[in-house]
Amino acid sequence: MRLRRGCSATGERARDNRCMAAAVTIRILGVGMGPQHVTPEVADALNGVDYVLAADKGEDDALLALRREIVRAHGGAEVLGLRDPARDRSDGLSTGAYESAVADWHDARAAQYADVLRRRGGTAAFLVWGDPSLYDSTIRVVEKVRDLLGPDTDVDFDVLPGISAPQLLAARHRIVLHEVGRPVHITTGRRLQEAVAAGLDNILAMLNPAPDRLDFTGLDDWTIWWGANLGAAGERLVAGRVGDVLPAIADARAAAHADDGWVMDAFLIRRTR
Repeated sequence: MRLRRGCSATGERARDNRCMAAAVTIRILGVGMGPQHVTPEVADALNGVDYVLAADKGEDDALLALRREIVRAHGGAEVLGLRDPARDRSDGLSTGAYESAVADWHDARAAQYADVLRRRGGTAAFLVWGDPSLYDSTIRVVEKVRDLLGPDTDVDFDVLPGISAPQLLAARHRIVLHEVGRPVHITTGRRLQEAVAAGLDNILAMLNPAPDRLDFTGLDDWTIWWGANLGAAGERLVAGRVGDVLPAIADARAAAHADDGWVMDAFLIRRTR
């Protein structure tokens, strides 16, 4: 079904003098870190969508441009960039304040997307960096969208996996994420010390701030495998003893941002035995 504009005799309902889609299909597609990671399954899905919804974070949004590049290579559906709602990103937010700020941000995003989907209907897609199951809000936001659309619009959505940052990190460093018979704990950089205090000693951190805002206290002798913009032109890798390589990580992170116009990093940190 291609994009419909305006009310039609079938497939849409009128309410309060507005056109409302009777049904919407949403496809949440993991795209790894760019065009080279798009799986055949995701490529096939992209060729069948009517349009793609994406956050627009302002002028020179390199990630939105990369989404457009992916879509052009697979069907060329229309990409609708919606201005991303503001979010409190203040330094020093407590865990509770941070979670509240994120929840408000998700609500605002969901309201924007629901408005578009209510009017346009058809089959829409969201392109998710890495894999939708790991530290990404899209599934939660789409669930909120479904609730906002309510009984007037039937919403069906599915999720297709993508190559994740932990997979790429392990491949680039030629390591296994866990030792034999031992677990790996996945968390965020801001909760690193919480994991250490709980006795965990093989930790993969995502959603990380700049290194100077991470707390590596007591971890100088641990080993770190770090990567930024994995799979992109600005990819950077650093590995070694934490106390020795933190300056190199800070420099590499800045260089990745300079190359690509954005930066996302992840690291595995392990107690040296």
